[in-house]
Amino acid sequence: MTKILVIEDETSIRENILELLKAEGYNALAAENGQIGLQLATEQLPDLIISDARMPKLDGYGVLTALRSNAVTATIPFIFLTAKAAKTDLRQGMELGADDYLAKPFTRGELLRAIATRLEKQAAVNRQSQQQLNNLRTNITLTLPHELHTPLNGILCGSQLLIDEANDLEPQEILEIAGDIRTSAERLSKLVQNFLLYAQLELIGTDPEQIEALRQNSRTDSAKNAIIDAATQKAKQAGREMDLVLDLQDASVSISQKKLQKIVEELVDNACKFSSPRSKIRVASKYENSTFVLFITDYGKGMTVEQIAMMGAYMRFERKLSSQQGPGLGLLIAKHLIELHGGELEVDSIPQEKTIVRVALPIAN
Repeated sequence: MTKILVIEDETSIRENILELLKAEGYNALAAENGQIGLQLATEQLPDLIISDARMPKLDGYGVLTALRSNAVTATIPFIFLTAKAAKTDLRQGMELGADDYLAKPFTRGELLRAIATRLEKQAAVNRQSQQQLNNLRTNITLTLPHELHTPLNGILCGSQLLIDEANDLEPQEILEIAGDIRTSAERLSKLVQNFLLYAQLELIGTDPEQIEALRQNSRTDSAKNAIIDAATQKAKQAGREMDLVLDLQDASVSISQKKLQKIVEELVDNACKFSSPRSKIRVASKYENSTFVLFITDYGKGMTVEQIAMMGAYMRFERKLSSQQGPGLGLLIAKHLIELHGGELEVDSIPQEKTIVRVALPIAN
């Protein structure tokens, strides 16, 4: 049964609302002032709160401020009741995070419609959050065993070969096998780190407070330097230093240097994987409508419209047709990081010709 808390200091109004809610089948709770209401809200965790704005001891604004500062109660829908329809009062409530307001006197229909609207919107948010968690569980269940098995198998086979043939192997052969083991171990380590980061970003994306915390104090003073370091290092690892072309304008952007470099690393890594050696990989940036825009272009196999549309789910494109690891998880991590910081990622590609990834990030104040 849906639980609704009513915080109202006027006895007649409070009792009328309670009677109405109970008649409609709601589990209704009541508090005669803000202090009691706040205590009930934290103890009972109602599905919705209806509160008068002006009350003694602790007014509705104080109640809302306290609720929004508590992670447990921060997302409870909140409807203000106000005797005034002054714009200043309404704006104050909305700025604090109120979901709706009703000006007294209000009708039975107005109250019920406001309640139904807020509950449905909250239900939609909950469904979306649950779907994201379900997708996360499904993606990890289906893909994690396969992705981990490949490098793990390389480590097991290489180490077993050293054990079985140690007396017959030449020093150079031992070094080569050890190098293969190290390469597999590094790939395994990156996969584990990326899966953990992916899971963390999925969970952050369901919590407005965590999104806000992520954005606060996130700043890179020189995006150009951070991009050069990340792109150059990734191209060097792939043996593609001579293919890298940099054309960068500098800016201060609203994302930490570590996360900006993670984005660049994943996007340049994909560009290296899906283009041939000695073909150019262009990394450029510019100002565009007071936004910092980064372009990463490769002239490789490209992506189809269908593949771009399916970017929201972790998958490896053309797994049976290509020996390269697909763009799925790295591209998805980059997309999540960008969107969580108020930016956007777009992919434009011509199959067998080129792919352009456009990243837009807010300029830091």
